[in-house]
Amino acid sequence: MALPTPLQAFSNVPKETHHTAQKHDANGEKMSGAQAIVRSLEDLGVSDVFGIPGGAILPAYNAINEDTKFRFILTRHEQAAGHAAQGYALSTGKVGVCIVTSGPGATNMVTAIADANMDSVPMVVITGQVGVSSIGTDAFQEADIVGITYPISKHSYLVTNAQDIPRVLAEAYYIAHTGRPGPVVVDITKTAQVSEMYYSWPQRLILPGYNPTTKAHGCVLQEAAELFAQSSKPVLYVGGGAMRSKAGKLVKQLAELTNAPMVTTLTARGIVPDTDPHVLGMIGMHGSIAGTGAVQRSDLLVAIGSRFSDRVTGKLKDFAAHAKVIHIDIDPAEIGKNRKPDVPIVGDISNVLEELIPAIKKEYKKNGKPDLSEWWKTINTWRKNYPQTFDESTDGTLAPQWVIQQLCDKAPDNTIWVTGVGQHQMWTSQFVKFKQPNSWITSAGLGTMGYGLPAAIGAAIGSAREFNGEKPVWLVDGDGSFQMTSEELATAFLNHTPIKIALLNNSVYGMVRQWQTLFYNQHYSQTNLSHNKENPTITDIPDFVKLAEAYGCVGIRAFTEQEAIDAINTANSINDRPVLIDFRVWKDAMVFPMVASGASNDEVSYRPGVKPLTLRTIQEEYVDMEEDHE
Repeated sequence: MALPTPLQAFSNVPKETHHTAQKHDANGEKMSGAQAIVRSLEDLGVSDVFGIPGGAILPAYNAINEDTKFRFILTRHEQAAGHAAQGYALSTGKVGVCIVTSGPGATNMVTAIADANMDSVPMVVITGQVGVSSIGTDAFQEADIVGITYPISKHSYLVTNAQDIPRVLAEAYYIAHTGRPGPVVVDITKTAQVSEMYYSWPQRLILPGYNPTTKAHGCVLQEAAELFAQSSKPVLYVGGGAMRSKAGKLVKQLAELTNAPMVTTLTARGIVPDTDPHVLGMIGMHGSIAGTGAVQRSDLLVAIGSRFSDRVTGKLKDFAAHAKVIHIDIDPAEIGKNRKPDVPIVGDISNVLEELIPAIKKEYKKNGKPDLSEWWKTINTWRKNYPQTFDESTDGTLAPQWVIQQLCDKAPDNTIWVTGVGQHQMWTSQFVKFKQPNSWITSAGLGTMGYGLPAAIGAAIGSAREFNGEKPVWLVDGDGSFQMTSEELATAFLNHTPIKIALLNNSVYGMVRQWQTLFYNQHYSQTNLSHNKENPTITDIPDFVKLAEAYGCVGIRAFTEQEAIDAINTANSINDRPVLIDFRVWKDAMVFPMVASGASNDEVSYRPGVKPLTLRTIQEEYVDMEEDHE
């Protein structure tokens, strides 16, 4: 489906093609700029807003009252407000909105803005700014947030005139969700907030040069179709751009039509159900052996809304080195940035696939469909010989991967899964069987620890708004990542979000420790979270059960498998408040498969010392497969 044009998006109001000053509409309703902020968000259809008040944004907060049409969610930290807005946007498909103050309020939001920018999450961040006459004087809580966020946002505004507020917010909202989605910063001076203006709606958008390409040119579609017809080892490499375009059904159709195997990036997990035989799982540093092998041995790599990031490609020059590349993306800046494509296609993924699929059908009818049986024999041999597995704990604690399997087995198909960042993030991606799109929320490009809890809160609020609360939210987090935003348990409790938290507590920074084990001679420098030199017996710092209870939540601790199963069942039965389960897991558990940073994906280790793509040849894989059949 085509994205809305400015003509369609705001009640048939035309878009200007040049910068002009907005004329005051004397017939409009007279109000303050602060009131215009609230009214504009209401007229944009915003239903939920996250944030924290402060001096420079107080006029706007003063305009929020019991009659305001959107719900305001007060978080405990501005960064958490941003991550909550991300979780909300990813779970609903809407634009996430935040309102915070100037200076530290705005700078606390920077991480969330950068995170949203990396993962293409639509978000509008409204920040307060000191009065116009104070700008540049190092006034109290002054910070150039437009300058700070310029490299990490899709667009940014500084508003000094109250009359501009409705137009700028309309533009910001439109920019955030069209083209490649992303965060837009609107910095509004206190001068603009307290000044009077004449409010009218809808607004005329002034966006010269902003015309995202949504439809592909016919000639490149034909070239792509011809490559499909010539390929004997194709792979669909699907990224978050396809998820943002809501292209899951079309990706599935493409896989079924071409019989091509499909791999995904971290952000695209679940775009096609894992039960589909074409899905080989995630590709990259911790991707499946079958997926990595298929990409490395492919003769045609079809990148669909993916950007060839380093965590996917490993050593770039060795990534799918013998494959021709079709690259489909709505952002022309991504085409050829890391890998030069043979067929570049700029356009919205859904629009492109709607036209590409008939072109491939026509090409197959004309020249025949390639026989991929030998290709699938090779792939299925990898699948059989190198399934996703894990080592059991050697110290009596729980295997974290086993815990995730139990969570998945006992969760409804429509569960929304959220994670922080670390080992638990990779294990969740590997061991949860995703059955629906938009059921996976995580920080991928920026890898922000502390993301999980606020994002889960935003997802739960979005689920309550859009799905009547029928999609439960499970947060899988590590004790290190969780402690970076654990104060948001207050937000979760007070806003009646019945999220369920699986805390994989190994008392260490697990992913850092894994790297120290593998690459730094087991020198565990500053990764033990509970070590106490004076009293080595102290391990419960903090006591997460007591912490949960202090915030009004339910806290449960599980040491054994039976305790873990009982705890999961209890959590699933509680729907009136958040539940936290402190699972005590093995600190030496590792994430495998793994490609060392900067290494070729051909060097992927299935487990320490086992490198299937370098120690074994394709011919040996065929021999194994034939022997299995005999």
